[in-house]
Amino acid sequence: MKRIKKRYLFAVLLISYLLFNYSCLSMRSSKKETRALFLKENVAYQDTTLQIEDKELHYIQTGNDKAPTLVFIHGSPGSWNAYQSYLTDSVLLKKYRMIALDRPGFGYSDFRKSMGLKPQAQLLNKLLTRLDNGAPYTLIGHSYGGPLIVQMAIEQPNLYTHLAILAGALDPSAEKKERWRYPIGVFPLKYLVPGALKPSNEELIMLKKDLKTLKEDLHMLSQHVLIIHGAKDKLVPYSNVAFMEKEFTDVSSLKVLTLEDQNHFFVWEREAFVKENIDAWLKKTETP
Repeated sequence: MKRIKKRYLFAVLLISYLLFNYSCLSMRSSKKETRALFLKENVAYQDTTLQIEDKELHYIQTGNDKAPTLVFIHGSPGSWNAYQSYLTDSVLLKKYRMIALDRPGFGYSDFRKSMGLKPQAQLLNKLLTRLDNGAPYTLIGHSYGGPLIVQMAIEQPNLYTHLAILAGALDPSAEKKERWRYPIGVFPLKYLVPGALKPSNEELIMLKKDLKTLKEDLHMLSQHVLIIHGAKDKLVPYSNVAFMEKEFTDVSSLKVLTLEDQNHFFVWEREAFVKENIDAWLKKTETP
């Protein structure tokens, strides 16, 4: 009887742990929270999930439906709400259509089901092809979102005109081995990794190999590129900037902005700077 009680207690504790972590570390806004955010900011928005092949892809859209589009791609882990203050910016709302995605495995896009860099890019390209309004697309990617938007642009060069890479992890040699990730990435331990940390761990295990493959195609990148990086970034070393300057040999233009006193999180800590410089760069490099 005692053994049965102990097993029952263990099962209850395990299920409680999984449910608690699943909800607390999902790193996504509920529908109610999303409504409250945009109601508070008095901003109209679309909250949409589309079926692409056998995957569900979720995104939030604001701004002018007919204007050029800014597409925001979050890092790892994360979700669309990493850019919620960008989506409600009064200046950007007047000039752009803005789309913030939940990448595959995160938010409400097939949550916890991870994918490598290239299949993610191909899937998101299919989504954005469907959403194309005929005006120029600009991809904006932070951290893991940096190499992802580069992969997307190489795969579909005619769809995108500009790429803004914010603290982007492009250099495979700069990726730390982080051997601790591997034991928790296999069965059965991977199912105990809570919430959005599971797909994050899995895609980061794949990243170094994915970046080595991507490196072979970087000469094919042809868009206008803006790089913003913090000199004190310890998560994605600043050496990534020199790597991109060397490898982006055929881009239409390349601009680098270095934030000497900033780390990996300048996207939020220096938000006004990021918004103003992306807007000014787009204005300067737009096709006449």
